[in-house]
Amino acid sequence: MADGIAIADSVAALRGHVAAWRALGLSVALVPTMGALHAGHAALVRLAAARADRVIVSVFVNPTQFAPNEDFSRYPRTFDADCARAAEAGAHVVFAPAVEEIYPPGFSTTVSLEGPAAAGLEDRFRPTHFAGVATVCAKLFIAAGADIAVFGEKDWQQLQVVTRMAADLGLPLAIVPGETIREDDGLALSSRNRYLSDTERAAAPALAAALRACAAAIRAGRPVDAAVEEARQAVTQAGFVLDYLEARHPATLAPVADGSGPIRLLVAARLGATRLIDNIPV
Repeated sequence: MADGIAIADSVAALRGHVAAWRALGLSVALVPTMGALHAGHAALVRLAAARADRVIVSVFVNPTQFAPNEDFSRYPRTFDADCARAAEAGAHVVFAPAVEEIYPPGFSTTVSLEGPAAAGLEDRFRPTHFAGVATVCAKLFIAAGADIAVFGEKDWQQLQVVTRMAADLGLPLAIVPGETIREDDGLALSSRNRYLSDTERAAAPALAAALRACAAAIRAGRPVDAAVEEARQAVTQAGFVLDYLEARHPATLAPVADGSGPIRLLVAARLGATRLIDNIPV
């Protein structure tokens, strides 16, 4: 027990909590996280608490979704604060397994992905990322046996990948999206925002501003390609190094040629050493 919330450090311990809840006829929600919880995570926990009787928050920095050149070792780890924030938002158990609990010796199975995981967005720059995400999410879903799992819309491609995986594998839970939570100046909340210098933080809202301007232009009848190119230029001029800014179908993430159907604008760009992502609907 920490900060008024139960801690489960093994699958067996987690299943013990869930079995007790099920015996009382209670429904269960899971909020998967990698820790470093902020107000965006708290909003997901509150959404989960509104949809289910009991809420599990997993805190696990998943090594398999980091490439060798990425920031696994420096990813923020704030466990005590995470437990306090999860409890305050309405969670009942924090599932905090060791790496060896999730990936025991000899572990050799991963989830193979196509569809929205192979859309040429995050997967183009992080080719092993979604296999790691899908594999750990499948393990978390099976361990928790929850009725729903809640994911934030900020990681839009991840949301589509996990939704597709759960449907394709017939996993008995619903994936519930939670809206992106933003600072007052529009910057999407992220655990990585803490890496921004003061100067970079002042420039960061330009990413969301470019998306909003692009969406407004498309709604006003501007050709999609032209509006997207203008947004790319705005992001670059604001000091970012752009990985991508694309207009895609919200569910399949296939490219869209015109503004006649649903569109999601997605962007990833680096500001100094920090990589930020964002997305909005048109």
